[in-house]
Amino acid sequence: MTELDNEARYRHYIDRLNDRRLDLAEFVCEELTYGGRAMTRPDYQNLIAGDVAAIPDLFFNIQVLVVEGDWIACRLHFACAPQSEFLGLQPNGRSVSFAEHVFYKLRDGKICEVLSLIDRPAVERQLAA
Repeated sequence: MTELDNEARYRHYIDRLNDRRLDLAEFVCEELTYGGRAMTRPDYQNLIAGDVAAIPDLFFNIQVLVVEGDWIACRLHFACAPQSEFLGLQPNGRSVSFAEHVFYKLRDGKICEVLSLIDRPAVERQLAA
């Protein structure tokens, strides 16, 4: 697949997440790693489903997207109001704004590796205020 193909597929994947259609077989390998930890696609889907359950207004907003070969780097921005525990933090009814920097490795056009860094201190500061 070309870099343009990979970018288009990734944007479609993000649209799928924002539409809450979490059957990700089209986009994610059956087995992958997330932060170096092996998991199955259902595990990964459940991880995302847990975030969506905790934050019903979660919207994945692409701010920066770089595609190089089979690697995708993205800065996602979120402005949302957690309703239950998120990142080990308790909600306070307020909206929070934070970023996630995430890198994806593709194999045959599907996500096979995810490396993610969420700005947890930003969320913690906002929930403590």
